[in-house]
Formats: sequence, structure tokens, C-alpha cells
Amino acid sequence: MKDASDTHIFITGARRGIGKAAADRLAETGARLARHATQCEGDVTVAADFDAPGAAAEAWHRALELLDGRIDVLINNAGIFEASSIDQSDADWRADFERTLRVNLTSSAELCRLAILHFRENRGGRIVNIASRAAYRGDSPDHWHYAASKGGMVAMTKTIARAYASEDILAFAICPGFTMTGMAEDYLESRGGEQLLRDIPLGRVATPEEVAETIRFCALDAPPSMTGAVLDINGASFVR
Repeated sequence: MKDASDTHIFITGARRGIGKAAADRLAETGARLARHATQCEGDVTVAADFDAPGAAAEAWHRALELLDGRIDVLINNAGIFEASSIDQSDADWRADFERTLRVNLTSSAELCRLAILHFRENRGGRIVNIASRAAYRGDSPDHWHYAASKGGMVAMTKTIARAYASEDILAFAICPGFTMTGMAEDYLESRGGEQLLRDIPLGRVATPEEVAETIRFCALDAPPSMTGAVLDINGASFVR
């Protein structure tokens, strides 16, 4: 594992779950971090609600200030997972769909764009986008929008990798299945946890620490020839 003491990292969605585990793991390497969440709390130093227009750009510029004007790695982890029934009104269903895409995909795209422009001035950098198994397998009937947002994130990552590798700008996507966070525990309980676990050959869901270690690897150690890779962490519940 490389010495990361001179690496500056901006990670979104770092207050809990996968994001917090990843930020804590990266901090152990000596990297300097700017941690984002909707509200400042604990180690979070950048507050922004990505449902608001312009919030992603404001968060980027705040992170740059905190990291002395240089970011080497962007980790897009912020996202929402909110149910939306097709039986509700047209306006409500559309609003749910657009909100999820704004938070999960559009804000990540904005940050990727700003990162690429910044990396061009700083001889390269890395982007790690946290997508989902849902990008390939789909999700529940109430989560069309979530699956669509994560599928878009994978496609965006591949496009970035192909477009900017010659400028030493590398991009990776990570697709966890269920991960044992509070959100996943509630979902498992509501959908019948035992039945869902039978669909995972490993017999359990992933831990935040397992996903965090994969994020650390992509952010710091993955060889450049891996750019464009999409890494699955789902206990073989979906294999490609």
C-alpha cells in the first residue's frame, strides 16, 4: 500500500455507512480528506444538499479550499435510496424520479466534470464512483429511479475512462450489493431478510469495511491499466 500522505481526497456522502468507512480507511493511510455530507457533523467538513441546484459545485470549491487548492482523488459516494410506487400520482412519481437522478447521478456528473477540468491542470487524478449491483441487475418495483441512476453512473465512468486516460485521468466504478448499513438492515427486514439472503451464495451481505477497502484500492493503488474497471462486491448474488 502506497504512502498517501501527499494525496488529497474529496469524498461525498461520508457521514455514515460505506462513505464513513471509506473515509476512515483512507485517513489511516495518511491521506488528507475533505468529507462531505448534507450537514456538518463529526468529521464532515463540507455540507451540501445535492438536491439543490449548484450545490455540487459549491461543495467542490469548498473542498478545494480545505485541501489547499488541490484534489487528487474524487470519490462519489453520496446517494439516496427512496421508494417510489408507480401507483402514486404522475406528478409525485416524476418528482421522485427526478430527485433521485439529481442527487445520485447529476451531482456526481457535475463533480466529475469539475474534477476532470482540475486534473487537466494538475497532471492527472482519479475518480471512484460508487454505483450499485442495481446498475446491472435492476432493483425492486419501487426503485426504478435508483437502478437507472446507478446504471448511468457506470456508463459515465466508462466514458470518462475512455475519454481521458491519455491525460492520466483514471476512473473506476464499484458496484456493491447489499451492504450492512442501517439503510440495508431496514430494507432487508421489510423485504424478508432470510429470503433475500438465500439469493446471496456467500450467505451474508457485504460489510462497509469490505467496500471501503475496495474504494481505498481504487483511489490509491489500482494500476493505471485498470481504468474503466467496474468492480462487483455482492457475494456472487449477481455475476457478469
